This record gives sequence, structure tokens and C-alpha cells, in this order.
Amino acid sequence: MASDKGSLAGITVLDLGQIYNGPYATFLMAMAGARVIKVESLMGETLRGRGETSAAAYPFMLLNQNKESLSIDLKTDQGKDIFRQLVTKADVVLENFSPDTMTKLGLSATSLLELNPALIYAAGSGYGRSGPHRDFQAMDLTVQAMSGVMSTTGYDGTPPLKAGVPLCDFFGGVHLYGAIVTALFERTTTGKGAIIDMAMQDTVLPNLASVLGAYYYFDQQVPARTGNQHSALTMSPYNVYEATDGHVSIICIRDGHWRGLLRAIGRAELLEDASLAKMSQRSERIADVDAIVSEFTQAHTRQEILDALQGEGVPTAMVRDVKEVLADEHMHERGTLRDIEHPVLGNVTLMNSAINVATGSRIEPKLPAQLGEQNDLVLSELLGMDDSTIQQLRSTGVISQ
Repeated sequence: MASDKGSLAGITVLDLGQIYNGPYATFLMAMAGARVIKVESLMGETLRGRGETSAAAYPFMLLNQNKESLSIDLKTDQGKDIFRQLVTKADVVLENFSPDTMTKLGLSATSLLELNPALIYAAGSGYGRSGPHRDFQAMDLTVQAMSGVMSTTGYDGTPPLKAGVPLCDFFGGVHLYGAIVTALFERTTTGKGAIIDMAMQDTVLPNLASVLGAYYYFDQQVPARTGNQHSALTMSPYNVYEATDGHVSIICIRDGHWRGLLRAIGRAELLEDASLAKMSQRSERIADVDAIVSEFTQAHTRQEILDALQGEGVPTAMVRDVKEVLADEHMHERGTLRDIEHPVLGNVTLMNSAINVATGSRIEPKLPAQLGEQNDLVLSELLGMDDSTIQQLRSTGVISQ
């Protein structure tokens, strides 16, 4: 299953990733041509274990494309020994267990680098392997809370809200991928491996840039939540507006955008209104500006609004639901989205790696392997085991049937 194409062709990854964080990093590696061997327990990784007919089936399918599956019991001495042997053949080991999980298994990062000094050992977690919060149990929801993301989402006077998507998991996965590729590049000159300690909390902090801008702009006063408006309330229009068939988002970051918007909505007379000419002035009259924009949007469809405002170069977009996104002609044409037939779910739309789309790479997607599907292949090809040895491992419960 290893690809002979892609920038990471020839790189072998032992993927112990769980749920979203780790598997997304290795998905990006697999789609860049690396040979990714998903090392799973005899029951399968958490998402797989939830079943092909559950809501977890799609994310598991998405994140585990183009990976092989090795199902092995790492709690047995033989299982650990096999894993150590595989480490000597690998370039990367990735895991996003709680800190010390691998150490308790006798498979610590330092011990594995002793076996393979060129190994890149990448660990993802909520708060990292150091610091007073290292042992806090963490999931995306809790990291959103701890990182400040939740406190900035929603409206003033209402409880804080989580983002609608697990952004901490995926930001963490992107950074894990970036750190691994950086370490692999560094290895080409040093010949040495590395230990990567990636905390999801660290990776999402830059998202607070606008909020922190408001914090320091207003003499270190914690800004109130502003819903769909600008964090510092210093841009207008900047909001989500009602249309006849849904909603649109509109933002004018330059005065030229404002003038274009007025022409688009048929309010050219306001071009002469000096009290609204500058951003600073409009920011003092946000309610008035929103009323001007809403009068137009509430009388038109999303497409009509998009055509009118984009025609004047005003940043505008429809607020779309997931069904509309999956049918997006633009992303299908670019190769970001593609339709496939799944044996259980039927016709589904899967995502490509955004890196592949950006670079024009064409790695042929493959659905996730069945649990332990490549047990024989991996053990024979990488470790030289014969059929009788593999069958013995199977009969003693070291690897799955």
C-alpha cells in the first residue's frame, strides 16, 4: 500500500494516533506519500471501535485513508518486542495518548530513540509533557475552555460557547504534521532523530490574535463577547446578515469596500454622507450601519447578495450548511472534495489533503484498511517473519485474527 509518489515517499510511520488529533497528522503524511502503518489494539482504535454504522464512521474513514492496519496487543511482552523491532525500521512514531502512557508500556520516547537514533518521536496531548497541567485529562472541549477560545465565542451576557467544530484537535494535528516534517528535514543534515512534544493548547493560542488586540487596545480590559461582530468593535460593517433564504457574512475592512457596498445595494446617496465615510466613524454607529445593510439583505436571496457585493469587490459569503458545502462545485473541481462509494455508508463525499490540492499532488485515495488487514504484510515485509511465526502470534492473541 505504500505510495511511490509524493514528497514523503520512502518515509515509514508507526501511527498510534487516536480520534482526531494524531490521525489527522498521519493522514496528511499518508496523502503526501508516506507509508503509514496504523498500529491498533486488538479491539481497534477508538473511532473504529464505535462501529461503521455510527456517527464516528465518517471521521474514521476520512482520517485513515491510505493507511495500513497492524492490530497488535502492546500489553504483551511479544507485542512490545515486535513494536520495538518495527521502530528500528521506521522513520516516525506518533502517538497522542495521555502523557506517560507509552512509558508505562515500557515504550518511552527515549528508549525507542536508543533503538533508532534517527527516529522522529511525535507526541500530541492537550497541554504538553511538561508544566503543571501536563497530567490534566484533555479533549477538544476542555482545551477550548482552557485556551480562551470558549470565552470569546457567543454573545455578551450569555454563557460562553464552544466552537461548532473540534478546532483544537485539528490545529494540533496540523502542527504535529508540520513539526514532524520539520524534524525530518533537519535530520537530512544532522542524521539525528528528535522528540516532539505538541500541546493542543499551544497550537490554538494564535487564534486569539484579534481578541488580544482588543485586550491591549482597551488598557488590558477583557473584551466582552461580540457574537458575529469584530472582537474590538472597530470594524463596520462586520456581521452576519439575514437574507430571504438564509444568511450571509459581509465585512468591509477598507473604506473602499464600504463605497463598493453602497453602490451594490443601491444606496449611492450615502457616498456623500461624510459621517460614515471613515471606518472609525462607522464603528461608532454600528447599529445604523447594520440597519442599512440589513434593509438590502432582507429583501434578497443569498445568491443575489453575493453577486451584487462580490461584483463590487466586497468580501461576502453565503452561510452554508454542511450539505451545501459537500456539493460545492469549486472544491470538487479543485480536487478538495471527491465522491466515493463506501461498502456500508454508500455514496459519500471525502476530503483530500489541502496540501495535495495546494501543490497539485495526486495521491490516489484508498479507503481505510480493515482491522489488522496488513498484519501479515507488515510482519513479513519489515521483520521477515514467516507464515508459521505469524500464525503463532495470531493463535496466542498477540495479533488479531
